[in-house]
Amino acid sequence: MTDRLVRILVCLHAALILCSSLPGLARQQAAALSTPDDIAADFKEVPCKHNQRLESVRAQFIRMGATPSDITTQKLTDAQNMIVKAPGLTEDIIIIGAHYDFVDLGCGAIDNWTGIVAMSRVYKSIRALEQKKTVLFVAFDNEEQGLLGARAMANAIKKEDLPRYCAMINLDSFGMSKPFAMSNTSSPSLMTAASDAASAFGLAFDKAPIDNADADSSAFLSRKIPAITLAGVSTNWASILHSTSDQKEKIDARAVYLGYRLALALWSQVDQAPCDAFRERPAK
Repeated sequence: MTDRLVRILVCLHAALILCSSLPGLARQQAAALSTPDDIAADFKEVPCKHNQRLESVRAQFIRMGATPSDITTQKLTDAQNMIVKAPGLTEDIIIIGAHYDFVDLGCGAIDNWTGIVAMSRVYKSIRALEQKKTVLFVAFDNEEQGLLGARAMANAIKKEDLPRYCAMINLDSFGMSKPFAMSNTSSPSLMTAASDAASAFGLAFDKAPIDNADADSSAFLSRKIPAITLAGVSTNWASILHSTSDQKEKIDARAVYLGYRLALALWSQVDQAPCDAFRERPAK
């Protein structure tokens, strides 16, 4: 963890203490936040067997407050997604997703148990607040096989229902550096919103392509749904991801915390905005 990230965490902690002394909404929002220590505790055990992964995702969400009735399994031809629904005041929908599958090498700790943990922590925070839009938290299957779970879900959305899907926020591989947007799989409008969200708590925001890589957000972009992938890998990612080195010891939980905070702040912006606010406008 760089000195800059440590300073950011110190500032965030100070802001959390300040907010907890305020009345009303500010106190409610502060109480809903997870801490870096909370997130570090989630990585004491990382499921490294394929046949345990989906049940471990379910258990993680139940620890975050979900009930079995909140959780459904979407069984598809090529994948099995898990969906946790957080109802809002309207039928507009935000999807927050992370894939749970991993390649045979390694444990899939960074890619992508970190995304699952960050997503579940966003769920815990959101369920303590009142949101306008319904949120579907989706653990996608078979991302590593060609985005199969995400493509199946996106393609199953009826054409007449597409306007109700406001945005898709994808969380993929945190814990190596501060979070950034994967620009080759993200909507420009959501990258701008993510930059604004990051600056609100003093986090310098970057966007960069990852060559020869794709992410589940692309499945939703193909249906004209605004989407973004937030990641947190460093320049040496290729030596760790998809290798025997992808183990829990490689995770910096403080960096995952920053990814969680950025995802939560971005969700708040999307939730408050009109559903079509981030949809790309046709050129005149």
